[in-house]
Amino acid sequence: KMAATMKGPVAVEDVNVTFEDQQKINKFARNTSRMTELKNEIESKKKSLQNLQDASDDLMMFDDDALLIPYQIGDVFISHTQEETQEMLEAAKEALEQEVKALEERVSAIQQVLGDLKVQLYAKFGNNINLEADES
Repeated sequence: KMAATMKGPVAVEDVNVTFEDQQKINKFARNTSRMTELKNEIESKKKSLQNLQDASDDLMMFDDDALLIPYQIGDVFISHTQEETQEMLEAAKEALEQEVKALEERVSAIQQVLGDLKVQLYAKFGNNINLEADES
């Protein structure tokens, strides 16, 4: 959880929080929250990738070409040959890897925005503002 909070009682004459400052603080909070969501999504997709890899590895152990393997598509299982199933697993893995890559690029873009905002906010508020993530 991320908190962009003002530390302690700040005398108004010390630091004047303008509307623009408030906008920046809000933008920082929104982006931090979005980044957390994206990171959770990445974790979830990486778990799915690992499951696909495990299934693919298990499939390699079969040496019976006549074996039909049920593959879930939506709510139904459709049986395919080992080779077809392997190809479908590979395609699913590639698609997931692309999604993870895209999400990681978005995280990286948000980190850039947060970095810029941090510089601006710390420059103005110094120790009166806390923009570090709570590790709770």
